[in-house]
Amino acid sequence: MNTADGGHYDAAVDALAARAYETAGNRYTRGGRRVLADPRPDLDPFEPDEKGWIGQGLHQLLVAAIAYRVAGATGRATQRAVEGIAASRDFENALTAPGQDACLAEFVADFRTAGGLDGAEAAYDAAAERYASAADDIDSPQALATTPLFEAAAAAIKQVARGQANGEIAIKWEDLHGSDPSRPGDFLAHRTRVKRQRFGGLIEQAVTDDHLAAPRGTTEYGNETHRCPNCGSNDVNWAGTDVLCMRCSTPTDHQ
Repeated sequence: MNTADGGHYDAAVDALAARAYETAGNRYTRGGRRVLADPRPDLDPFEPDEKGWIGQGLHQLLVAAIAYRVAGATGRATQRAVEGIAASRDFENALTAPGQDACLAEFVADFRTAGGLDGAEAAYDAAAERYASAADDIDSPQALATTPLFEAAAAAIKQVARGQANGEIAIKWEDLHGSDPSRPGDFLAHRTRVKRQRFGGLIEQAVTDDHLAAPRGTTEYGNETHRCPNCGSNDVNWAGTDVLCMRCSTPTDHQ
């Protein structure tokens, strides 16, 4: 993470590794609120920001809602989703660069999905319409899609999906975006279509499996000094404050 979250993000990942999902939700919540309040020393979150650093705070609130769902704390998941929707809408007053309001609308739809709230499909459609409206003002949709705001909005679905793909990257950057960057509206609106089709189902499966994977950090296949005590794999993932199994997110044993 590149924002001042007070260490809560790493602590949340550690809690995921321990299968302590409500604790993970709590730490993601604390980290998200801290980032939204003070994302970076030189940045007022209520001032325009072409990078959209507050997206990392919204992302933490979003994963908090998912973690609560997996923990069975559905009421808290709903509360976090409502909180995230309100924050996303409020930041439309600050993030006014072309396409940013569409990404915030995408976050609104994500929060509805994560919290199991009504209206997610309509919210994704609304975000797609905003991308279409902003198309003429977006010079490079590829560059926009790699800013912190847009990357943050793509991170949660990638994290949930890898837990159902043996820890591999199940949703890639090119899966989320259209094939023709010369059509910025369609290129970016593809994100909303993929999420509308897949995000809710992925979350439901995570709830059924009682498992939310840790995010993918730096990975290595066939590490000779670490082995998973749960599944025996020596494919590792450096995430949180520990070395985790890339396959099942369990902290590894050092050989």
